Amino acid sequence: MMRFPNQRLAQLFSALQNETLPQDELARRFAVSTRTVRTDISALNALLQDHGARLVLTRGAGYQLTVDDATRYENLLRSAPAQLRVPRSSQERVHYLLTRFLTSAFSLKLEDLAEEWFVSRATLQSDMAEVREWLGRYQLSVETRPHYGMKLFGSEMAIRTCLTDLLYDIALHSEHSPLLTLEALHSGMLITLKPLLQRCFNRCRVRVTDEGERYLLLYCAVAVRRIGEGYPLSDFVADDVDDDVRDAARQLVNQLEPMAGKPISPAEEAFLRINIAARRTEERAPSAINADDSDTLVEYILGYINRHYNYDLQRDAQLRADLLTHVKTMITRVRYQINIPNPLLGNIKQHYPMAWDVTLAAVSSWGKYSPYSISENEIGFLVLHIGVGLERHYDVGYQRHPQVLLVCDTGTSTVRMIEAMLLRKYPHIVVRERLSLRDYEQRVAIDEDFVISTVRLSDKNKPVVVMSPFPTDYQLEQIGKLVLVDRTRPYMFEKFFDAGHFIVLDAPMDQHGLFSLLCPQLEREGFVGADFFPSVVEREAIVSTLLGEGIALPHSLGLLAKKTVVYTVLAPQGIAWGDETAWVIFLLAISKDDYEEAMGIYDLFVTFLRERAMPRLRESQDFASFKAVAMECLGQG
Repeated sequence: MMRFPNQRLAQLFSALQNETLPQDELARRFAVSTRTVRTDISALNALLQDHGARLVLTRGAGYQLTVDDATRYENLLRSAPAQLRVPRSSQERVHYLLTRFLTSAFSLKLEDLAEEWFVSRATLQSDMAEVREWLGRYQLSVETRPHYGMKLFGSEMAIRTCLTDLLYDIALHSEHSPLLTLEALHSGMLITLKPLLQRCFNRCRVRVTDEGERYLLLYCAVAVRRIGEGYPLSDFVADDVDDDVRDAARQLVNQLEPMAGKPISPAEEAFLRINIAARRTEERAPSAINADDSDTLVEYILGYINRHYNYDLQRDAQLRADLLTHVKTMITRVRYQINIPNPLLGNIKQHYPMAWDVTLAAVSSWGKYSPYSISENEIGFLVLHIGVGLERHYDVGYQRHPQVLLVCDTGTSTVRMIEAMLLRKYPHIVVRERLSLRDYEQRVAIDEDFVISTVRLSDKNKPVVVMSPFPTDYQLEQIGKLVLVDRTRPYMFEKFFDAGHFIVLDAPMDQHGLFSLLCPQLEREGFVGADFFPSVVEREAIVSTLLGEGIALPHSLGLLAKKTVVYTVLAPQGIAWGDETAWVIFLLAISKDDYEEAMGIYDLFVTFLRERAMPRLRESQDFASFKAVAMECLGQG
């Protein structure tokens, strides 16, 4: 057995077991100097010399584990597996702590775990705050008894659900984590179970997604361990399910019983049935789907979106069929409080904020009249369906096409010829007006994006491209450079942002105080009505409007504004926004007249997020400096 004198050596050995790493990378990973890395490598080699292995530096590649005596090295791995499985980060320690509490039949002492993982008891005590918060989501608690340690308390159903959700989350990031292969589950169980599940579902004609199959695989592995260790489910009763789901559950129970080594109760089989039904996918025509709550919810969502956002999706048969199929299994999940992780949730909220808000508002409104509580994960899945429907029917990816002024002094026929040639080459340009040279010279300023002329012109604040009636390739290339510039985001900024709706807060303020300051001003100016302020407060109460990176987008439920405007707030001292802090706040007031452009407005903020612009925006002293930073970001994005 090999004992490491400190945690860093254990982590260093673990890192080099599976990959070759240069010393610069190791120094960055462990926040030490390259000299310290070399010292640690020497210490590791001293430990490994009796176990048939050593770490060798290869020029151009890095340190690599070389095994000289495979037998002695295998004996090392077998004799001390626990010492080689050491959580390296705070997140890994939280995962390990959760796994220990969820699988241990006895009380745990932090002192013992601290010694095993080469950290201080104070470090684990700090990690326990997140552990308790995670367990609290499942109504599980950890109680401490002097001299005995800490023990988990809660229902068996909650323990299994929590453990399966945890392992699912871990599997998304690392399929070979020791928590999956050695700590939480019986060794080799996932490999054994996977083909059994697939054959069972194929025989019973039960279709599940890859994510659904992965979750059910983990749940079955968890169930085998818990049943085998004497922790069965004893009092679960569920509504009836389809015959094929019932058959699949029965066949799986027959396969799992020998593995668990104990009989599987009817309650276990009922819970397995519900888990399969909750993750089943169906391909049926709308007329073949049992409506009940599903049809009511779909009708309500589509009707709400039409009434409050002016997007009419009610006649989209494909969207309705997709929603009915999804909502039917969703209702099963929410009824039995089965949570399916949504690994794309963060991306959905950040990159599809308009579709997210439309769907969230509709589901939250329906929730007032429903006994069910629909989680953000479930709403995220619905957003994908609604987003596709919006893309099919509306220009949700709003683009401002280049606006062109055409100046020609050689007659109408030449103008028409040039215009036709331009539209063939660049069909998305918009020729706003056609002027003679005299009319152009009388203009004080040009509103279009640029000018195309057959003669040289004086400069009037916009780019001018001179071209002949039969343009050369070079002239067309110069026009193309102007045509292909994305003017959508700068145009949206110019249209909806202004100095009159910009403020830098020089004093501490809370969220409600901010809304109380801004909303009445917008009401006095005629941008919104009296219903806007309470709707903004209600929307914020549903779920935080923090987009990410300290940027918040508070807004109303529905498009309640009379005229669209964005009120920009910079808060150098920060404003508490749910569990996080907002530094740059954009209060959105969007009218139904601008619903076609609404997605374009949201895209501005996604660009700020993608460009990591919040710190630069926050440091702006006035609207001019804010606009300069914003335009730079929007031009790059």
